[in-house]
Amino acid sequence: MSPGAVTELRFENVRDFDPAQTFECGQCFRFTREKNGSYTGVVRGHFANISYNNEEDRLTVFSDYLPGSEALRDKFWRDFLDLDRDYAQIKRRLSADGPVLESAILSAGGIRILHQEPWETLVSFVISQNNHIPRIRGCVDALCRNFGDRIGSFQGRDLYAFPTIRRLATLPASELNICKLGYRAQYVAETARQVDVDGGAFLATGDTADPEKLETYLLSLSGVGPKVAHCIMLFALRRFESFPIDVWMRRAMSELYGIPEEDEAGMHAYAREHFGDAAGIAQMYLFQYMRTRK
Repeated sequence: MSPGAVTELRFENVRDFDPAQTFECGQCFRFTREKNGSYTGVVRGHFANISYNNEEDRLTVFSDYLPGSEALRDKFWRDFLDLDRDYAQIKRRLSADGPVLESAILSAGGIRILHQEPWETLVSFVISQNNHIPRIRGCVDALCRNFGDRIGSFQGRDLYAFPTIRRLATLPASELNICKLGYRAQYVAETARQVDVDGGAFLATGDTADPEKLETYLLSLSGVGPKVAHCIMLFALRRFESFPIDVWMRRAMSELYGIPEEDEAGMHAYAREHFGDAAGIAQMYLFQYMRTRK
């Protein structure tokens, strides 16, 4: 980044946070691990390098977001990193459900749910269908490099904002082939046109929308099924009762809780009854536990 554009912000006494678990658990696709263990990414069009000292419980953010206002920067990054939520209390409550979640929390308890931008989250998870995390990252990066605005560079790497709704809405699906999205290119192009009808207004205010209307709207978009809708609600719209179910979660709920893999309704019912308004956090612990256990 250009000299003087980046400021440092420190958060003390931050616990229940692991950067690798948080940035590599499949909830976001714009962060890259640096050699020193920090993570560099672009958040709502702004550069960020985030590091964590677990011996001193200190989280440090270098960013170009509003360099002239420490108070607004503090609020912005607290919100994005979900620093004001009591994860220790949530983990105690979820652990009481039994040894399954207790083991998952011991394995993946450093995850915090990031507050991501809704439009970027929508497109990213449309791309995520039948895809794996490294390839999703590559596709999202290509989308930003080819159709997003350049915001600067870091250690020789150019950084780009996520493409706007209008930018993608004006493109035919064929122009997205450069990003190697496969059949998902058609979904992305059509979804952009659908969201552009109101300029993204409903999506941007989805965190306060009626839950049924919100889910109905998301499911009306091209390429959005129940799993993608729940990911958007959880990772962008702060609906922590959401419980995304993909192949990994079907396997987890079947192997760990005895619910048949085809019984998605039964999985949602179990999550509502046992995990309640922390179902999305429980989902991330279980998801990461299944992906990393030996």
